[in-house]
Amino acid sequence: MKRLIGVGLLLVGAVYPFAVYYGTEHFAPWQFALLLGSLWLGRALTSERRPGSLITPLVAIGFCLLLGAFNSPLLLRWYPVLISASMLGLFGLSLIYGPPIVERLARMREAELPDVAVRYTRQVTEVWCWFFLGNGLMAAGLTLWAPLSWWTLYTGLISYGLMALLFAGEWIVRRRVRSGELKWNT
Repeated sequence: MKRLIGVGLLLVGAVYPFAVYYGTEHFAPWQFALLLGSLWLGRALTSERRPGSLITPLVAIGFCLLLGAFNSPLLLRWYPVLISASMLGLFGLSLIYGPPIVERLARMREAELPDVAVRYTRQVTEVWCWFFLGNGLMAAGLTLWAPLSWWTLYTGLISYGLMALLFAGEWIVRRRVRSGELKWNT
């Protein structure tokens, strides 16, 4: 069930901007809130009880409650900002309280990491923090001052393209670091 809810949240997140763009003529914001809130409630109920694991689901549920209460189409556009802020918080707090998110992911594949890899994963986590900050600010700016079509284009396509570029760039740099071509100093 946990995996199904996770897949549901990913799918909803991917199509959300287009659903807002095309769906606001046919569906009320409270209906969006009901769907999102149900998924996030399922996530909260099925998540492992680790420090910080409930922060994002509870914030998202709070957002859905506000969205449902105010039933505002403009409020719908703040969801990508919320997700970017949540990811920034998650990655940023992992830098403070450790280990950094990227190091945790790396240790899933390779339990013993050399010092250079530990430093590298910390720096990659910092890069992701900057990405989520910029992405959230861009989404907020578009929410406040741009037409819905621009917001949809950025949050539905461009931001995912930028994320893919960051993944690809990091993969290239990581290969160079691992082969010793590039020394990563901190």
